[in-house]
Amino acid sequence: MENLKLYVEASLNVELQSEDEVFLLSAFDIERERLFFASSANFIYSVQLYSFQIDEAWRKTVVPADIDQIDLEDGDSITAFEYLMEKEALILGTSNGLILLHSIDAHVTEVVGRVEGGIKCIAPSPDGDLLGITTGSGQLLVMTHDWDLLHENTVVDLPEGVDVRETTLSSGPMFESSISWRGDGKYIATVSEIHSSSMRKRIKVWERDSGTLHATSESKALAGTVLEWMPTGAKIAAVFDRKMENKGPLIIFFERNGLERSSFAVNDQVNSKVEILKWNCSSDLLGALVRCENYDSVKVWSCSNNHWYLKYELRCPREDGLRFMWNPNKHLQLICWTLRGHITTYNFIWTTAISENSTAFVIDGAKILITPLSMSLLPPPMYLFSLQFTSAVRDISFYSKKSKNCLAAYLSDGCLCIVELPEMDIWENFEGREFDIKACLCKEVFGSFLHLTWLDSCTLLGVSSYNSSQTRCCNKSSMGKGEPSGYFLQEMELVSSKNLDPSLMSGSGWHVTITNQITLETPVVGIAENPGKEVAAYIQFIGGTISEYTSKLSFQGGFLRQVNSSFLSTCLWMNAVAVGGTPDPLLFGLDEVGRLQMCGKILCSNCLTFSFYSNLADQTITHLIIATKQDLLFIVEISDILHGLVESKYENFSCSVKKKREEENKHFINIWEKGAKIVGILHGDAAAVIIQASRGNLECIYPRKLVLASIVNALRQTHFKNALHMVRRHRIDFNIIVDHCGWQAFLQHAPDFVKQIENLNHLTEFICSVKKENIAEKLYKSYFSLPSAGEAEDIEAKVPKIYDPKNKVSSVLLAIRKAIVEQLPETPARELCIITTLARSDPPALEESLKRIKVIREMELLSLDDTRRISYPSAEEALKHLLWLSDGEAVYEASLGLYDLNLAAMVALNSQKDPKEFLPFLQELQRMPSILMQYSIDLKLHRLEKALRHIASAGDAHYNDFIDLIKKNPQLYPLGVQLVTDPVKKGQVLHSWGDHLNETKCFEDAATTFLCCSNHEKALKAYRACGNWRGVLTVAGLLKRGKDEILQLAHEVSEELQALGKPMEAARIALEYCKDVKSGLGLLISAREWEEALRVALMHMEEDLISEVKNASLECVATLTGEYDEGLEKVGKYLARYLAVRQRRLLLAAQVQSAGQRMNDLDDDTTSETSSNFSGMSAYTTGTRMGSTASSASTRAREARRQRNRGKIRPGSPGEEFALVEHLKGMSLTTAAMKEMRSLLICLIALGEEEAARKLQHVGESFQLSQLAAVKLAEDAMLTDVIDEQAHSLDRYIQEVRLQSGTSEAFSWRHKVFVSP
Repeated sequence: MENLKLYVEASLNVELQSEDEVFLLSAFDIERERLFFASSANFIYSVQLYSFQIDEAWRKTVVPADIDQIDLEDGDSITAFEYLMEKEALILGTSNGLILLHSIDAHVTEVVGRVEGGIKCIAPSPDGDLLGITTGSGQLLVMTHDWDLLHENTVVDLPEGVDVRETTLSSGPMFESSISWRGDGKYIATVSEIHSSSMRKRIKVWERDSGTLHATSESKALAGTVLEWMPTGAKIAAVFDRKMENKGPLIIFFERNGLERSSFAVNDQVNSKVEILKWNCSSDLLGALVRCENYDSVKVWSCSNNHWYLKYELRCPREDGLRFMWNPNKHLQLICWTLRGHITTYNFIWTTAISENSTAFVIDGAKILITPLSMSLLPPPMYLFSLQFTSAVRDISFYSKKSKNCLAAYLSDGCLCIVELPEMDIWENFEGREFDIKACLCKEVFGSFLHLTWLDSCTLLGVSSYNSSQTRCCNKSSMGKGEPSGYFLQEMELVSSKNLDPSLMSGSGWHVTITNQITLETPVVGIAENPGKEVAAYIQFIGGTISEYTSKLSFQGGFLRQVNSSFLSTCLWMNAVAVGGTPDPLLFGLDEVGRLQMCGKILCSNCLTFSFYSNLADQTITHLIIATKQDLLFIVEISDILHGLVESKYENFSCSVKKKREEENKHFINIWEKGAKIVGILHGDAAAVIIQASRGNLECIYPRKLVLASIVNALRQTHFKNALHMVRRHRIDFNIIVDHCGWQAFLQHAPDFVKQIENLNHLTEFICSVKKENIAEKLYKSYFSLPSAGEAEDIEAKVPKIYDPKNKVSSVLLAIRKAIVEQLPETPARELCIITTLARSDPPALEESLKRIKVIREMELLSLDDTRRISYPSAEEALKHLLWLSDGEAVYEASLGLYDLNLAAMVALNSQKDPKEFLPFLQELQRMPSILMQYSIDLKLHRLEKALRHIASAGDAHYNDFIDLIKKNPQLYPLGVQLVTDPVKKGQVLHSWGDHLNETKCFEDAATTFLCCSNHEKALKAYRACGNWRGVLTVAGLLKRGKDEILQLAHEVSEELQALGKPMEAARIALEYCKDVKSGLGLLISAREWEEALRVALMHMEEDLISEVKNASLECVATLTGEYDEGLEKVGKYLARYLAVRQRRLLLAAQVQSAGQRMNDLDDDTTSETSSNFSGMSAYTTGTRMGSTASSASTRAREARRQRNRGKIRPGSPGEEFALVEHLKGMSLTTAAMKEMRSLLICLIALGEEEAARKLQHVGESFQLSQLAAVKLAEDAMLTDVIDEQAHSLDRYIQEVRLQSGTSEAFSWRHKVFVSP
């Protein structure tokens, strides 16, 4: 659904040599873009096409031309004329049969041949290798460019025995062509007359190489010798003369085999005549020169869905003798010329026929076919209704604002028509109708209009040209010497002379007045209404310069003001859109090479078409839709454009084949048909993109991004009914309604949601779809932004306390259930909906659901026949609904939990349980007392706490069952202690509990429990079992043991603690209970509690004790000094090995990279199991040998081996680097070691061994500095690809660590008095 729009035209005149001279023939040089004309005076005019550049042509009227004269004999004239690119010369044919080769550059003419009968037509083959010539005697000659005759055939059909040279053929106008080559040059088509009939002709198709007749069509009354083969080779166009039927001409299409394929009527006067047919180079437009009684016209058709639309018509006075041709290099440039040398280039573009309100206005000759796509997606050429005008429509503009729908149409006869359409709601009543539209009345003379644009419902703006032949043809009677000449920007005011009925179509009675006129010095290529300002528009001039025009009717209006938002190049497609966040509209433009620009920046460099989507709430544009040349459809948020995120987020609107196949990509959609274009958008809740394929069919797609945007927009406006409709229609997860701004916020809107959703079936469907995960953070996280953390906290703080803040499903369904109860009247469907909310809760509230069903059943048993009973479904229906929503076994167990055996039987029957399974059990329960029945049900349902309570209330007769239940389920002991009131029985429960804790090795808890029941012996054993010496000795005191027994017990406990490796605690017992100072001091020394040992020795002031502490500390100094010296040596070795391994790996990686492989693509595990592919080097690559295979079992085995060997350093293994670094880190001083060092240093200082202390601190400090420096060096080397011996030296790193040691916690064990300078 596109219309052909003329965006600019340029006209120039060629000065002829004499007044009676006229142009006859034309040719085109594709390579150098030159136009050649042959005149009646045998002159050749050469014109450069660049002279018709738009900005140049507007400044002058005459085009410079090179002129050559062809010397011919008297009476001889040029009859055929073509340019041969291979020869870089013109080939001419004359009426006397001469074949001339004229070099334009050398100005030399050469006679290369002569044929009898004269030359009628010359046509080079598309590949330039051959030349087709038809003669006046009816011969078809095919020659090479060396002028060798390849073959010769007779074109005309003659009776048998008649010589072609004796026959006189009727010939048409000499500028007509009767030869047409197929696009690939393999076939030639000719029109041949039948000798017996001058009216009927045949089309013959000849083979290129052999000259064999390939096919012949049926004889038809073809008009003249008009023939044109489509460049793609699909169709041969010809003209059928229907004057005998009193009808206008018919354009028919033939296939290569001569069969007629299709046709369409020219729809012109009966006496009209089609003299030229021309396809453009892309085969999508067919132009025809139609001569009518009063004017000549060039008509342009386009085919879509097998229907031929008349897209454009140019009219010219009959006396001008109009001719035309398509530019072979530009498929949308039409070149027209007249006999007197007036040349005009018309530059077209395809524009969408769908307006902003999703209404299609398709131009088809004198009709506009109207289809509101928001109502129905009618495929072309179907339409809802049409408007009939007096002549072909050239340009249209539609206005739809504030319930006003106005259409302006400029016609090929120079008339301007205005139509006011009623509101779209009643357009359905116009289905199939056709409305006649009359022209507007105007006192001024109209020029030829371009770029018609509405400023408001009563004001039009357009560019008017008074230089074209179109203007002279349309205003022949009113044009005078004082009329304007040139190009103008005109503002027109529209006034209706009659009262308009808003429910009727108004297409007459309009008066037009030109209120303002500005002379244009630079060509205008586009006009776009300014949506941010009333009665204003943006004007784009050639080169991309933008100016703003404000209506003269507004304050200080009526002039052009240049704006800063210009384009980098001429953008033939331009839109100005209002977006949120910016005061001024944004200008978007697309140039011919596919660069989509916005305010001087290039957004996309491979754009094919683009459009915009708005939410319709405030007409603000929210998304830009782009179709690229790679057949990708991108949905771009306007916010991304404003924040400069387009390049990073959309990857320059291109993707690799791999990304194209990824289904999870959210930014683009693969367009399934090559070359499809965006022709329209359905805004608001429709959220659709209308795409038209190359063949013409329409496809409507709903991009997920637009659909979700429309849903979220509806939800933000609390239009829950519309949102739910879109969710169901597009199969979106229902949780989007809850999660779009946090489910806590939805709780506040639950009443409105239920009130708007009138259909309880839809409400039930929504309830069944609620799930606990947040789909806005997972499934749809890339489509829209979530509330900020602060907003989420504010929303969560407002949640009422009756809702569980950590349970989304239950809270949402509770809110829905409350709203249903409050908002909706009592009906059976309402009750089922409530049961649904209970059944779908998390966890399911089955018991509450069954209670509601129980109430319904009780009402049925009471035979209540009131209105309340009618408002509920039957109990069986409600139960079946619950069973459909839930697991049958779970519902059966929930019914048992209500202790209602009749209800349980009802559930079992409806859940299709076998009566042999449940009836005996229910009958047995029925025979039990109530308490025991409840106890048995609780046991079956594993509700142990309830079962314990019930059996406890059953009396002393069931005390043993009570105890057995607790022993089998130890978690019940706390409840059992609370339920028992008898002290004796409580003691038994506690004693049993303590035994259980002893068995499970919970000795501390067991001891406490035994103390509660005054069983001190078992408490003492429990404390002793867990090594709690304080508890043991405390309980011994409670047992009132004697001093000797306590002393003996203390000795035993002390020995046990020594065996458990707790010398410090054993020392305390020896000192406090055993009074054995010597033994206690030895234990303190074993525990390396140097300060405490020195304190105890000095407290007793015994020299032997002090000497023992001193000797032990000095011995410890010697041991630690040796260990730290050894550690220092190991640090150096490990670091040297690491640097060597790292260097080797980097060398190997460089070799692998030079071989074209990437190191990160290789496999560590396989390399560790295989030898290196590089001789003399260890397997430090993460590579895989060619042809190696590994099963999943071997992979698991390797992983298990790696776990077992973790921490070991295997030379040559892939993990050696990591193991070395980890080992260096593991050599660091522990907290206990630093505490011991500090304590030992204090002890040595107190004992006067200052030199030993200084030496110990120096050795420990050196080791720690080396270890930390080595780790830092290894980590830095791991991050670089080059090992520098100077930069990666241990001494350098030790100095760095030393500088930082003053404030480091790792060196807090040192004493400042011994710190090295």
